[in-house]
Amino acid sequence: MKRTFFIVLISTVLFIQCSKEDNRFLITNHQVGALTATTTVSQLDSIFKQDSIVRPKTESNLLSTSTAIQIYEKGGKHLLTLTPTSKNSSDAVIEHIQIFDERYQTEKGLHLMSTFKDLKDNYTIASIQNTLNNVIITLKDSDIYITIDKEQLPEALRFGSNNVIEKTQIPDTATFKYVMISWRD
Repeated sequence: MKRTFFIVLISTVLFIQCSKEDNRFLITNHQVGALTATTTVSQLDSIFKQDSIVRPKTESNLLSTSTAIQIYEKGGKHLLTLTPTSKNSSDAVIEHIQIFDERYQTEKGLHLMSTFKDLKDNYTIASIQNTLNNVIITLKDSDIYITIDKEQLPEALRFGSNNVIEKTQIPDTATFKYVMISWRD
């Protein structure tokens, strides 16, 4: 009886531990790993205590506009770049996140190394925006948006930003340039 109880206890602890590890790289509408839409800059040290945080230099230079905070894994792998709502405020919340590590993925398996086919098969596209060098794809009912380099499009669509680009014109094999999350519009 004691042995069975001990085995169940160990199994439960291991299951909980594995669940926590899986969530470290989970992307949902309101979460990217341990970050949420209400996470403040002051909370980053405790959230990423095992990682390295590179904050923008606080210079007296009035022209400095960089607010990006970079998160690196110990060993140097770039995980995320975070942009808070305001510069030099520890109470500012994170409004934009750029994903740099392919381990971050949605519940449907979408990640930095996914293809346009993966996106089409699992999500509804809300809009496709044509910019000078990229195509920005927003997802319906999601805070995630994807950028695809126009070099992956047919040549007739690569130049200019006035062309309307339909999802049928984007090759299934097109890979993502950026995976971003925006919690503030």
